[in-house]
Amino acid sequence: MLAGKTLNAANLEALGATRLAELLMDISKGNAAAQRQLRLALAGRSGAGATALAVTKQLVRIGQAKTWLDWQKIKPLLAELEVQRRAILDAVAPADPAEAFELLWRLVGCAEGVLARSDDGSGRLSEAFRAAVRDLGPLAQRAKVEPDALANRVFQTLAGDEHGVWNELVPILAPRLGPAGLLIVRDAVQAWQAESVATSPGGKRQVIGWSSSGPIHADEVQARHRKRTASVILQQIADALGDVDGFIEQFDASARTTPTVAAAIARRLLGAGRLPEAWAALERVDAQHREQASIEWERARVDVLEALGRSDEAQAFRWDRFATTLDATHLRAFLRKLPDFDDVEAEQRAMAHALAFEDVHRSLEFLAAWPDLRRASELVLDRTKALNGDLYELLSPAAEALESRYPLAATLLRRAMIGFTLGAGRSSRYKHAARHLHDCRDTAARVEDFGAVPDHSAYERALRAAHGRKVGFWQEVDKLG
Repeated sequence: MLAGKTLNAANLEALGATRLAELLMDISKGNAAAQRQLRLALAGRSGAGATALAVTKQLVRIGQAKTWLDWQKIKPLLAELEVQRRAILDAVAPADPAEAFELLWRLVGCAEGVLARSDDGSGRLSEAFRAAVRDLGPLAQRAKVEPDALANRVFQTLAGDEHGVWNELVPILAPRLGPAGLLIVRDAVQAWQAESVATSPGGKRQVIGWSSSGPIHADEVQARHRKRTASVILQQIADALGDVDGFIEQFDASARTTPTVAAAIARRLLGAGRLPEAWAALERVDAQHREQASIEWERARVDVLEALGRSDEAQAFRWDRFATTLDATHLRAFLRKLPDFDDVEAEQRAMAHALAFEDVHRSLEFLAAWPDLRRASELVLDRTKALNGDLYELLSPAAEALESRYPLAATLLRRAMIGFTLGAGRSSRYKHAARHLHDCRDTAARVEDFGAVPDHSAYERALRAAHGRKVGFWQEVDKLG
């Protein structure tokens, strides 16, 4: 391709302003989003004020719209929101950061109406609004927003947040709020948390559902939601203030016995140098909960043991958790603590343990990821019948990893997936199963010895005999040649 024909900014500039203008008019025909972007660019010629006015008009339109947003309409709306966000940050903020801050806040404020009239199953709309919230932090600093007024605004916004798009507002704005502003928000949230939720007019409680224990009342649901929301906000404020005890106070005695909460508390106590209390927080988790302990609790326990100078216990715990779960993070940490050469012997012992692990799928996942492909291949050959072909998210990447050096093991993994798909009649997976069969054909020539396993020709004949009537599958096979 000639250099002058490459699509880049320099070559387009060479076309000249008139030709580019004509092309933009042609391209934007029937494209409302492109036309609005061009209008914003034209408004920008008159300064940040004109751009701000154009953005305001568009945000009003988005906020007041009533049309239901199905999945087909979400993509263009996402593009429109991004156009407005970029206009705020690129055109308005450099000249007037205070106005940009207000506009961006207004953009995020559209979330309540937009999400209420949309099917945001993918979460893309929510994430677009959360991204805009993250931009508020730097803008607040540049705009020198007054902390007291900002604190009141933060509280009012969080108290009315129905969809969770503002839920990181406190940590994002903490640098601008400062200790004084954070305390204002904390006091307001605590007062709001203590308020009684109003019942329906006339004192009659609204029933919104039924459970095994009786009616579910709207005020009960609202009260629980308020309590949870307030607790999360207060945790964030405590973290921003470095108030470890304030963070701990947000969890009752029962919650502190759960692994995730205990780990979060221990982490903060560890950071504050309160080591005995950090250990005590972890020890509150009872034996039953420890059997289902989160990885956060396990890692916090190791870190606290190390901080206490109990390195031998930390090593023993790392090995125990690896041996029980095949967690690679614990094994790597265990090996790093060993003297040179001792780590090699310990790694071989760990691989042997993983090979003999009771859960064949967990074993395969670990060995393929470590990687120890020789043992992964050995595992597949020895325990083929135990493989669940429904676990394509595990077996498919494992087959790809093994294919180059261990083609027979890769073949057996793919046969397991094919067998499950056809045996269960999963027509939605026929295309994938056909690709697996095609891969088996390609790999067959590199298998030096099938041993007791049928070679590919015999396997495919048996497959046609057993599933020849599954026309959809064989049509997919024929497409691949």
